[in-house]
Amino acid sequence: MIRHIIKFFLKIAYAVLFRVKVIGKENIEDGKPYIICPNHISCWDPPLMAARLKRNDVYILAKEELYINAFVKWLAKKTNVLPVKRGKQDVSLLKTCIKVLKENHIVLLFPEGTRNGIEKRGKLQNGAVVMNLSSGAPIIPVGIQASYKLFSKVTVNIGKPMDFIEYKDKKADKETLDMLSNKLMEEIITLTKKEN
Repeated sequence: MIRHIIKFFLKIAYAVLFRVKVIGKENIEDGKPYIICPNHISCWDPPLMAARLKRNDVYILAKEELYINAFVKWLAKKTNVLPVKRGKQDVSLLKTCIKVLKENHIVLLFPEGTRNGIEKRGKLQNGAVVMNLSSGAPIIPVGIQASYKLFSKVTVNIGKPMDFIEYKDKKADKETLDMLSNKLMEEIITLTKKEN
């Protein structure tokens, strides 16, 4: 209930503050699991995605540093926000995400691991690819185009599902995971530069 109320007010807030356009909604079907991977340019990105995705069963990965007090932890739990220990392999979190995906829900994560990671020439984290290989849930690349200046245009380009199912039965080493993550990064970059 709380999740639906927050989403309602977020949607109104973004409609008032910005001119939001979402392209490619049809690429996310009801009742199917997805790993949604947008680029990350601002702290405005996570609530934007939560507000404008038509599905309500979205679990969002966020850095655990945001969990500053008991109220924030309570709110995060009520709104399906999962804490990420940055710089560490969190097996427990990975298992939780795979469970969520196998229940046909959505996991939303920002694979750059930090804001403007692609622009800084960083590489994507491999979490999305690992989840895809472990659960079979497709990855949805997303390109956000925004300055987030008041009343400016914000465009969300939702790409077509990707999966690397042909690697599922192979033991993917780090080199393979990096290669597949680079393919995902290329799709995200294409969507961030797409003219609409």
